[in-house]
Amino acid sequence: MATVVAVEKKKLENPPLDIHYLGDRVLRQPAKRIAKVDDQLRTTIREMLQTMYSADGIGLAAPQVGINKQLIVIDIALEDPEKPPLVLINPKIVKSGSNFCNSEEGCLSIPGVYLEVTRPDEIEISYKNEQGKPCKLKADGLLSRAIQHEMDHLNGVMFVDRVENGIALNEELKKRGFAVSAVKPISKR
Repeated sequence: MATVVAVEKKKLENPPLDIHYLGDRVLRQPAKRIAKVDDQLRTTIREMLQTMYSADGIGLAAPQVGINKQLIVIDIALEDPEKPPLVLINPKIVKSGSNFCNSEEGCLSIPGVYLEVTRPDEIEISYKNEQGKPCKLKADGLLSRAIQHEMDHLNGVMFVDRVENGIALNEELKKRGFAVSAVKPISKR
């Protein structure tokens, strides 16, 4: 079934929403569950997609654009106009794989900073789609990583909080003009 929030995968000169950056308090607040999936929410989804495409991103969580809701848009097939983006409303990880992998991540809220993060390689999630229909999804590789990265935003966590190489983290943040004090390290499981 075609997505009801289809937007052209292109850069806009003036994207509809502003992306907030590391150090902004809005990025550290836990997002609220969405009670009702309606046309107003679908308008927000459309605007989030347009903003994400305009910033060359593959994922965007509502808190990154100052919206305190459990809403994520992801598109790892930017070059394929036929493949619809993934819209996750109130996503929840129901199962994580036991294999972990290390890979470089970046974030639209911390432009220019790319660092290694370890995450489970596979996850299974439950969520609602843009029609409000409950769904389940198994993901691995880049999709799994993108979902976990964006879901962290819903809990006020940023990828830099998970970076283990403190020296590289400090260097990269300083180089890009971000305060190292804005990082809130997460202890290892």
